[in-house]
Amino acid sequence: MENTEKIFELAREAYQEFLTLDQKMVNKIFKAAALAANENRIELAKMAIVETHMGIVEDKILKNHFASEFIYNKYKDLQTVGTFYKNEALGIQKIYEPIGIIGAVIPTTNPTSTAIFKCLLALKTRNAIIISPHPGAKNCTIAAAKIVLDAAVKAGAPKNIIAWVEEPSLDATNYVMKNADIILATGGPGMVKAAYSSGVPAIGVGAGNAPAIIDDSANLDIATSSIIQSNTFDNGVVCATENSVIILESVYDKTIKLFESKNAYVVKNEEEKNKFRKKMFKEGKYGLLDPQLVGQTALRIAELVGIEIPKTTNFILVETEKTTYDEPLAHEKLSTYVAVYKAKDFDHAISMSRDLLKMGPGHTASLWVNPDKEKQKIEKFKSLNPGRLVVNSPSSLGAIGDMYNFGLEPSLTLGCGTYGGNSFSQNVGPLNLLNIKTLVERRENMQWLRLPERIYHKYGSLEFAFDDLKEWEIKKAVIVTDKVINQLYGKRITDQLDRLKIEYMLFDGVEPNPMLSTTEKGAEEIKKYKPDLVIGFGGGSSMDAAKLMWLMYENGEEKLDFKDLAVTFADIRKRIVKYPATGRKAKMIAIPTTSGTGSEVTPFSVITDDETHTKYPLADYSLTPNMAIIDPELTMSVPKMATNAPALDALTHCFEAYVSVMSTEYTDGYAVQGAKNILHYLPAAYHNGKEDKEARSKVMNGATFAGMAFANAFLGIVHSLSHKVGGHHGVVHGAANAIILPYVIRYNAACVIEGGKQAYFSQYTTQNSMEKYANMAKELGLKGKNNEELVDSLIEAVQKLTSEVELHPSFKSYGVDEKKFFDSLDKMSEEAFDDQCTGANPRYPLIEDIKEIYTNAYFGKPIEKFAK
Repeated sequence: MENTEKIFELAREAYQEFLTLDQKMVNKIFKAAALAANENRIELAKMAIVETHMGIVEDKILKNHFASEFIYNKYKDLQTVGTFYKNEALGIQKIYEPIGIIGAVIPTTNPTSTAIFKCLLALKTRNAIIISPHPGAKNCTIAAAKIVLDAAVKAGAPKNIIAWVEEPSLDATNYVMKNADIILATGGPGMVKAAYSSGVPAIGVGAGNAPAIIDDSANLDIATSSIIQSNTFDNGVVCATENSVIILESVYDKTIKLFESKNAYVVKNEEEKNKFRKKMFKEGKYGLLDPQLVGQTALRIAELVGIEIPKTTNFILVETEKTTYDEPLAHEKLSTYVAVYKAKDFDHAISMSRDLLKMGPGHTASLWVNPDKEKQKIEKFKSLNPGRLVVNSPSSLGAIGDMYNFGLEPSLTLGCGTYGGNSFSQNVGPLNLLNIKTLVERRENMQWLRLPERIYHKYGSLEFAFDDLKEWEIKKAVIVTDKVINQLYGKRITDQLDRLKIEYMLFDGVEPNPMLSTTEKGAEEIKKYKPDLVIGFGGGSSMDAAKLMWLMYENGEEKLDFKDLAVTFADIRKRIVKYPATGRKAKMIAIPTTSGTGSEVTPFSVITDDETHTKYPLADYSLTPNMAIIDPELTMSVPKMATNAPALDALTHCFEAYVSVMSTEYTDGYAVQGAKNILHYLPAAYHNGKEDKEARSKVMNGATFAGMAFANAFLGIVHSLSHKVGGHHGVVHGAANAIILPYVIRYNAACVIEGGKQAYFSQYTTQNSMEKYANMAKELGLKGKNNEELVDSLIEAVQKLTSEVELHPSFKSYGVDEKKFFDSLDKMSEEAFDDQCTGANPRYPLIEDIKEIYTNAYFGKPIEKFAK
C-alpha cells in the first residue's frame, strides 16, 4: 500500500504541473498519445487475448483503433482549457477546470481499449489518471497505459500524469477509489457499486442486458445479419451487445430460418436449454457470470455447456419464454449466445423488453423496424428506459457511437442513468471529466419605460383624442364605469361615440374597490357583445375593473384563474404566471375623472376578492391601456371630498417611485414633477377647485406623472400596508396612504442609521433613501441645512398637506376599532410583507417593523425628527 500512496503523491505533483499547460500544448499531447496507441493496437490486442482468453484478436484490434483514432478525431478540436464562454453584456464567463486525479477501474473484457480510452480523456482534460487493472488482465492493461504515457511525456506531459497499480488487489483498488478525486469505473455490477459507495464522486456504468426487437416491418435479412455481426464482435463482450432477441410472432418462423441459414444454431430442446441455465452463473449466483463462458466462440460455448452443434455455427439462440429474474437466460451473457422470444404483437414485445431491462436497466435496447412506415412503434420504443435506443443497427457497435450514427459520441464507457444506479445516462466524454467555473460580474437588470402608445392631455382634449378611433376603425365599444360617473359625465363619452357612428354598450356596475365578481360579470357581457374597443371611464376603480374585463375578454372562452393572476412576483419578467396578450380583439382607452390612481397610464389593476375582501394589486404590461385621455375639464365638478384622498394617493406614488430600487433617470423626472404639481396645487384644487381651472389641471397632470413614474419604477411599503388596512378595515386607500406615508419616509430614510437591511436588486447598489428623500425635498423648495433636516421638512410638508385637505392623521381618528385593528395586526403585517409592492421598497422590511409602523399609524404617534 505504501507504493500506492507514493503513486498518488507523484500524480498530484504531475497534475499541478499539467494545470499550467495551454490548449495548444494539451492538443499536441493528446495527438501524440492517440497516435502511439493506434500504432500499437495489434500488439496490445494480441496481449489481451493471450492474457484473458476472451474475445477475438481482430476485433480487439478494431476496438483499440476505435479507442484511439475515433476518440481523437471526435475531440481533437474540443476546447477543454480556459474560458469557453464569455458574454460581456451579461458579465458572465464560464471556465473549464480539470477535476484532479481520476481513479480508473479497467475491466477484463476490454482491458486495452478501455485503458487507452480513459487515458486519452484524462490527457485531453488535463487530469491525472491512476489505473487499477483487473488482476486477470493486468499486463496488457499496464502495457496500454505505458504506451500512452511514454508518448504523452515525449510530447511535453508531466512524467507521472498516468500511473497504475503494478499488483492489483481488492485493497489496492479500494485505495485508488477512496483517494481519487473522481472514479471512472467500468466493470461488473459489484465493482460499480463499490465505486459509488466509496465516498468519492464516481462515473460508473451498470450492467448491460440489451434486448433487440425485430418488428414485422423490419428488413429481416439485414436484421439477422446485423445481430449475428454484433454478437460475434469480440465474442459479445461489449456491454451493449444484444442479449435477448424478441421477434414478433407473425415473422418468427421466417426470422428463425434466416438465422439458421446464416450459421446460427437455435436451441429448442428443453434439456439443452437447462444445460445453459445450469452453466451460466458461477456457483449458481444470478448476475455472477461464469468467466469460462464470457467472450467465447459459439463452438466453445457448446463444448462448455455440453451440447453438440454444427462446426460452422457462429451464433446460438436459445428459445425462451420467461422474462423474469428467476429465468437465467433473461440475464446478461457477454458471449455469443442469446435468449430468443416470440411476441404476440409489438406491444407485447415492448412489455417483454421492459421486463428484460430490469436485469440491465438504463443501458441499451435496439429495434429493427421500417422507420418510415412505423413511426408510432418508434415512439413506443422510446418509452423504454435505456440511455441508448438503437434503431436498425448492430447494438454493440451502434451504441458505442460514431460508427453507425456519427452524431452519437464515441465512448467505451456507457452510462445507464438513475435506472441503472448511475449518475448519468450518456456516453462518457471529456466534458464529464471537467468542472465548470463560472465568473459573474455584477450587472444591472435591463429596464424599460413602457407607457400607453398615445397620451392626450390639456383641458378639452377628449374630443380630439376620440378622432383617433377613425384611424383604428372602431365599430363597437363598451364603456365601463360606475353609476355616479355615468350620470355626471356619461353623455360626454356617448356623444363622441355617436358623432363617430360607433355602436356602444354601457356597463355601469363598478363599485368603489371593484370586486372580482363584478369584473367577471362585466367580462361575460363584453364577450357576448364582442367590441373592438373597451373604455374605462371614471375613477381608478372603473379603470381597474375595465382593465381586468379587457384581459378576460382577450383570453377568449377559457376562464382566467384570478388566483394565478394575483400571484406575487420578485421580477415582472420572471413571473411564474404569464398573462394573456391584449390588443388582439380590442383596444383600450382609459379616461380618468379624478386625480389619483394614475391607472390610465399604468400596468396595474387593484381588484378585491369577494370571499376574503383582500385587495390584490395585479401587475402586468398587458394591462397598460392603448390610449390615455387626461382632460382636466372632467374634474371641474368633482366634489372636494373626492379630491383630497386620491391626490394623496398620487403624491405617495411620486415618493415611492422616486426612492424605489427600480427608479431610473427616466422615472425620476415624472416623480418629481408629479410631486411638485400636487404639493403646490392640491390645497387650491381642494378648496377652490370648481373655480380654479389651473389648480385642477395641475393636480390631474401630477397624478398622471405619478402614474407614469410608478408604472415603470413600481411602489413600496406605503401601498403594501395601505392595501391591507383598506381590505381589513375599509379605510379609503388615499387616506390610508396619507397616514402611513410620513412613517415610511422616516423608516426608509433611517435605514443606515438604524442598521436596517438594504433591498435586493442588482441596480440598487447602495442604500440611498436618505439622500433621495432629501433631494426630493430640495426639488419641492423645502428648506434644510443637511439631508436629515431636509427629510424632516419633507415629512412635515406631507403632514401639513394632509391637514390642509382635511384628512385625518391616524386610523383611530377614522373610527377604526382598536381591538379589531390589533387582533388583525399579525395577519395584516404578514400580508403586507408579501404584497406585490413590497419588493421595490428601498429598505427591506421586517414583519416586526411593519407591525410597529401600523401601531404608530393607528394612534398617530408623533414622528421623531432626525435633526435634534
